Amino acid sequence: MNLWINAIFYQATWLITIAGAARGWWWAGPAALVVFAGWQLAVSSQRRADALLVLYAAVIGFVIDSAFAQASLISYAAATPWAQLAPIWIVALWMSFALTLNHSLAYLKTHALVAAALGGIGAPLAYLAAANWGALAFPASQLPSLILLATVWAVLTPALCRLAQALLLHKTAVFALPGDSR
Repeated sequence: MNLWINAIFYQATWLITIAGAARGWWWAGPAALVVFAGWQLAVSSQRRADALLVLYAAVIGFVIDSAFAQASLISYAAATPWAQLAPIWIVALWMSFALTLNHSLAYLKTHALVAAALGGIGAPLAYLAAANWGALAFPASQLPSLILLATVWAVLTPALCRLAQALLLHKTAVFALPGDSR
């Protein structure tokens, strides 16, 4: 049941974030993330791994989407607080995605080709949908951006899955969170 709730929370966070960004509400995504993360960390038996994965995803997402913005491959609505870097709301989406990797998308951790296919197909479709909602825009010719997104995410999704697995296996008390039995 928690796997389904995780998937529903992720999808709801995505919709709230994209709809909010399209309306200039940069805060909608981070607010939805707080609710999703609060629930997921409360019910998770692997809080430490989930929390660390969220932090890594925030950094990775900020760097990758900032590179897309700097290269003028994507421009973001509600680009707060930076016009030429990844906005807060897109980083919140990366963090939300990370919360699925040990839960509703855990299957991908042992199926790298499926993870690559999901990333390579799903990410460009998600960005395209976000563009259709007005949360971001591509340059006049969006095909190069979509191809680059597909390539990046086809590599990145299995890499994030490997990171999720490694964090689950690394049980150092230094990284323990309150209530974590590890």
